[in-house]
Amino acid sequence: MSEENVFLLYAFFSGILITSVYDILRIWRRVLPHKGLLVSLEDLAFWIFCALYIFGLMHRESNGSLRWFAVIGALAGMLLYKKTVSGLLVRYISLILCRVRDILCTAMGFCLRPVGRAGHAASGAVGRLLKKCRIFCKNRLKNYKKLLKIKLKKQ
Repeated sequence: MSEENVFLLYAFFSGILITSVYDILRIWRRVLPHKGLLVSLEDLAFWIFCALYIFGLMHRESNGSLRWFAVIGALAGMLLYKKTVSGLLVRYISLILCRVRDILCTAMGFCLRPVGRAGHAASGAVGRLLKKCRIFCKNRLKNYKKLLKIKLKKQ
């Protein structure tokens, strides 16, 4: 009986750990906002971490068999953490880190201002070159798409 209690305790703390790791992701997304593919990759990495971690726990503690009391223990740990400290930690840690980020960006902007003025003329040329590259790639992709449609119609 004591082995099951220890396993339940491990599962409970595992739920807390998993939820706190996701909170780190939430803080990261608030401090450095991003969308789309990067968020999906972060979530994929998180779920792979969770799967491997839980698999390791189940393998080590119950020889790989699924114990429902462990699942309930992990859910209880997640729920307790989420309802008590999660919101406060995410809000205040991200607020502090956003302030630090803003201070650093302001300092870097102040330090790099002379470089920006000197390189302003060059940045226009680089911008025009990038625009031409983007238009070229876009037209090239349109042509490939048209050729693909023609090939598919012939078959």
